[in-house]
Amino acid sequence: MALSEEKQGLIVDAAIAEFQERGFAGASMDRISERAGVSKRTVYNHFASKEALFYAITQRLADRLNQALDLRYDPDEPIREQLVRLAWAEGGLFTDPAFMRLARMIMGETIRDPALAAEMNSRITKVGVFTEFLAAATRDGKLSAPDPALAADQFLALLKSQGFYPRLFTDTPVTREEMTEIVERSVDMIIRNYGQKQII
Repeated sequence: MALSEEKQGLIVDAAIAEFQERGFAGASMDRISERAGVSKRTVYNHFASKEALFYAITQRLADRLNQALDLRYDPDEPIREQLVRLAWAEGGLFTDPAFMRLARMIMGETIRDPALAAEMNSRITKVGVFTEFLAAATRDGKLSAPDPALAADQFLALLKSQGFYPRLFTDTPVTREEMTEIVERSVDMIIRNYGQKQII
């Protein structure tokens, strides 16, 4: 890793901690530079403003979500195994304390700023990934989801209502064991609602 990239990472990590403690409005670029152990000039060399720094943080979250969900439907693989893998691509992040701290911080700011929430959503592809996966499985005859977008929303809601939202404002993310149960229950419900008889 180049030195400039390392410093940029330190600045982003420091900003996450600062925003978590004080919110966007109360955060200080001076304190962020102190937390990162770099000069204020170095901070501004990487990020022209506090807004640009916050954008970089939200992009980090979007990148993690989008990379985790780089999955496609495979007609040659059993549908249940694929649904479990799809669920884990989302749910596995909920077990990561660093991801949950980042999500908590960004969620607090998006509640205060609807425009930021809309902009953030435009950079996250997970709903589209789930929708296309369920649509492809339906076209292949493995599922029967007349409205794949609705089914995708339901699938994500099952995962998030059990593994994400209850832990969002705590310091204890869901465990791998707990997430395993959530994934299994959620996949079972999707198959019961949208599965063909031969695969139930």
